[in-house]
Order: sequence, then structure tokens, then C-alpha cells
Amino acid sequence: MKIAVIADDLTGANGTGVLLTKSGFSTATILQGLSGIKSFNYDAVCIDTDSRYLRKDLAYRRVGEAASLMLNQGVQLFCKRIDSTIRGNIGSEIDAVLDTIGGDSVAVVMPSFPASGRTTVGGYLLVNGLPVQETEVAKDPQCPLNESFVPWIISKQTDKKIDHVGMDDVLKGEDKIAQRLNEFVENGNRIIVIDAATDDQIEHVAIAMEKLHHVFVPVDPGPLTLAYAKRKYASLIDNSKILVIIGSCTSLTQKQINHLIEKMSVKPIYIDPLLLASADMEARNNEINKRVSEGLDRLKRESVIVLTTNHPEQPLLDLKSLAGKQNTSEASLAKRITDGLAIISQKVIRGSEVAINGCFSSGGDVTASLCATGKTHGIQLIDEVIPLAAYGQFIGGYLDGMSIVTKGGLVGDEGGITTCVRFLINQLSKSLNKKENVS
Repeated sequence: MKIAVIADDLTGANGTGVLLTKSGFSTATILQGLSGIKSFNYDAVCIDTDSRYLRKDLAYRRVGEAASLMLNQGVQLFCKRIDSTIRGNIGSEIDAVLDTIGGDSVAVVMPSFPASGRTTVGGYLLVNGLPVQETEVAKDPQCPLNESFVPWIISKQTDKKIDHVGMDDVLKGEDKIAQRLNEFVENGNRIIVIDAATDDQIEHVAIAMEKLHHVFVPVDPGPLTLAYAKRKYASLIDNSKILVIIGSCTSLTQKQINHLIEKMSVKPIYIDPLLLASADMEARNNEINKRVSEGLDRLKRESVIVLTTNHPEQPLLDLKSLAGKQNTSEASLAKRITDGLAIISQKVIRGSEVAINGCFSSGGDVTASLCATGKTHGIQLIDEVIPLAAYGQFIGGYLDGMSIVTKGGLVGDEGGITTCVRFLINQLSKSLNKKENVS
């Protein structure tokens, strides 16, 4: 285990843990009081100390105990997860982590979470553009806030020396940030608050931290922890490539695609079903080649590639009318579409410069066409993901041994595809870890 995230509540522990998981780190959340566990077989562990509303001395002790447990597990990177509205015993809990892991450690505090409307400018935490003290957080019955200047809030809970890297330095990039960090550390500062208003700025801070040789502890709601962990432990990240193939055109499938886009930040490659069904072979082949090229290009940068004929703004094809014009059957046109989607998928898989480790397919006809174009004999069934969605591996052909999850177009709730894709990612990650342990 390399990474320990110590959080003051369960929601925060899970929130940061999910960020790490989505980036390929095997991660688990451990509840407060489970210190008897002797070993954790994960890249990262998020511990909920349930200490946000404790007395400061009790919060210090509980966080210190969690840090000691993780230190004995051989953890190399400690991260302190804090509330994105800076409620709680932030100073006391930072002290507990720094005191436990050593006198040369330095906390880098960044409450910013741009995706959630949290930014830090001039040392002041803003929530959707308002100082945090002017939001509902100020009325928190257990931990009301009447200030927004982060260094001052922390300074009232710690005796450690604090300084602040302002937006003017952050805007100058990672070299300037690194320079300021180094100056503050050499001047004896143990806690450094840094401004950030965008994800790019958070990334620049992480790069600056990684350039230096100090023992840094990211203190944030999650984005800085993720950015810094990714830079320090890139080799741990499971970079498995997954192809998601969706041919079903139901309204439920469209909702599932939207959920996948929202939860996993994917950008589908939309394939025109009318062109796949076209009798004009040149037009059909041009569409196939165009989408194959797009898929291969995306694989250089992205881990999950979605190929679908289900576009939210495209009306359903009138197969009956189209069949009449082409003097063929509706079934023949439907098969031409699913075969075209399968051909694109096969070309992407076989033409990729990096190995595609698994695929997900929605729609029985699509799965059948995928098997046919891949010359596979069938699928070895291994597990059930959700009712009527199966996990297994292709048998024979070009796809022999590749993992696959299949699901019917009308199966599952709004998050059905997302659940299946995440299941596949987890299975591939487990397989990778087993191989590494054997080697």
C-alpha cells in the first residue's frame, strides 16, 4: 500500500476514494475503529476518523492513531481529506498527521474543488463565487463559520508556522509555485495554503510538489490528492483500455449513456446508423473508416472509448420506409447496422497501438455481431454483474481471452451501463494485480 487518505467523515473518505478509483488506483474505505486490521491489499486506503465534530484534542488523538496505523503499514504518501467548506478540526488534524509522520513533513492546503464550485483566491475560500462565511455553511449548528480566510482559520487551531502562495504566483506556473514552496519550507513553514480556481492550476501545484524532494501532505477535498498521487505513482495506475459498444436505441439506453457520460466523463463516438444501413457502400465504408480513425486517436489519450449509434438528437430510423426504398427487409437493415458497429469495434481493437483489455456491449444483436466478426466460438461465463448482465471472456478467434460484459438494451436502471463498465474495470484491475504479485 502506497497511499493513505485520512478523512474526518465517511462521505469525504468515499469521495476522495472514488476519485482515486476512477483513475486506476485500487482503493478501499476503512471505517473508524477498525485499527485491528493488520494489512490492506490496496494501492490506497481512505480512513474515516469520524472526527469533524469532536473536541480538538480528541480529533488530534484519533487522527494520530490512524496515521500511526498507516505508517506501520508502510504508507509513503499521506493525504488529509478536509471538508470543501473548511468545517471541522482542520488545524488539529493537520498537526496530528505531521507530528506522526515526522518533523520534515509539510502540509499543502488547498480547499479548492472547482467541479463543485469551490475555489480559493487570495487565501479566501469561495463557494460558487461567495465567501464561504456568506453561505449556508455559516449556519452549521455544530461548526458555524464566520470567516473565509483559510490561513487565519487554520492558524487558530495550530502553533505551526503558516504561509500562503497567492494567485499571482500560481498563474506563473509550476516552476514559480515550486520556487515559492521551497522558499517557505526553508523558512520553517509546516503548513502552506495555495490558491487555485481551476483544475489546471491544481495540476500545476501537483507538478510543483512532485519536482521538490520534501515530504508533502496534500490537505484538500480530493482534487490535489488525486493530481499529486497520479504524478508520484503513475506506475500503480491501471491503464486498461476498454471499448464500450452500444447499439441499443431504447430511451432507457439513452438515459444510461447520459449517466455514463456524467459519472465517468466519457465522450462517446457517435456513428450514423443511416450511413451504416446505406446501400451506398462507399458512403458506408467512409463512415466506418472515419469512426475507426477517431477511435484509434482517442485510445492514445483515453481509457474508456464509447462507440454508439444512439445519438440524443437523432430520431429513430424508420426502417420500414428505408427497407421499402432499398427493396430489402427491416431485419436485413438492422443487421447491417449492428454488423457495421461490430466491424468498427473490431478494426479499433485490432488496429490499436495499445492493447484493449476488455469490452462492454449493450444489445444482444450487437454482441452476436461482435462474436461473428471476431470469429469467436462463444463466451465463457464467469459472473453476473446485475440481473441479465453477464461477465465472461471470449473463446477463440481474434478476441480469445478478452474480458467482456454483455447487457440487454432494456436491462438495468439509469446507472446500468455505468455499473457494468465499473465492474469490468475492477475485474481488469484485479487481474493486473494478480499478475504483478505472481511476477
